[in-house]
Amino acid sequence: MNNPYLLTAIASPIFIIMVIIGYYIFVPAEIRINYKHISKSRLLLGILPYGVSAYFIYVLVNSQALIRDILGLNPLLNYAKYIMMIEGDAVSYFQSFVSPTLTYILSFVYLMIFAFVMIFTFLLFVFSGNLKALQEYTIAFIIIYLVAFPFYIFFPVRVTGYTLSNISPLLYSLSPIIEQSLRFCDPNLDNCFPSLHAALTIMALLVVILRTDIKSYKIFAWIATVSILFSILYLGIHWITDLIGGVLLAIVAYFIAAKYRSRILAISRNVVVTIERKFGIYESIVCTNCSNELRIYPHLGEFECPHCNSVMHFHPLTHAYKQRKSI
Repeated sequence: MNNPYLLTAIASPIFIIMVIIGYYIFVPAEIRINYKHISKSRLLLGILPYGVSAYFIYVLVNSQALIRDILGLNPLLNYAKYIMMIEGDAVSYFQSFVSPTLTYILSFVYLMIFAFVMIFTFLLFVFSGNLKALQEYTIAFIIIYLVAFPFYIFFPVRVTGYTLSNISPLLYSLSPIIEQSLRFCDPNLDNCFPSLHAALTIMALLVVILRTDIKSYKIFAWIATVSILFSILYLGIHWITDLIGGVLLAIVAYFIAAKYRSRILAISRNVVVTIERKFGIYESIVCTNCSNELRIYPHLGEFECPHCNSVMHFHPLTHAYKQRKSI
């Protein structure tokens, strides 16, 4: 059977059920009620820029082999020996207590819980209208991929399970379906340094801790993060150096996202509004001061009512009009 999408087809129904369960467990009732007032069209407009960003990352990741071919790089290039010079086989300690049950559990953590944390954290910010968290999360997400990608092109490091003799590739040997799907994204299994699982998980945890007050999800994020970090070492995937590199990348990416969010958003907002103008995408709202109906570009942000000169702020995900006096 040669279908790299088979794992996705099998996992998708399970993942959807996980998201539905997570919605009712982690999203407070008052937020669920407020979220229902947002129309589907407004929701789509609100997440469109983030969807475009995610698609850009998807195209970038899947162009890795093409870029290597264009640059004439040796597909068998492997710098794992330099990682071994740093840490030896210290990572083998994490397989000193291997058991079939633990392997199945941690494989589920690596494949499903990681995906759940990435996507549900994004959705949680959407549901709650937490724009600051959503924006920082997206910016940091993109930064992490943009920084990690050149390492995967020019500094490929093969997984521990196929490098060290005393480490078993537990995840890849669990099922041909799993290995086939993972090799579709990473044919040589050499996208190790820095660890994206570590970087993205730590970044998500930072945003959840610092930008939300949903205690139950904070606790879950902590447990999930520790489990994911342990799984990447136990399953014969990452080196300890990969994990450390991923953690440092997460901290730097989040710092940049938090500190320069406004500047980065100003640039991206101009691009989005230009597209909205080109395709005539409008949103109808009512001025909270003079009650006149206005048509605005959804991602314009701050605008002035032409009837009463009141200055307001609007975003399709929150449909909130923050009014202030015009100067």
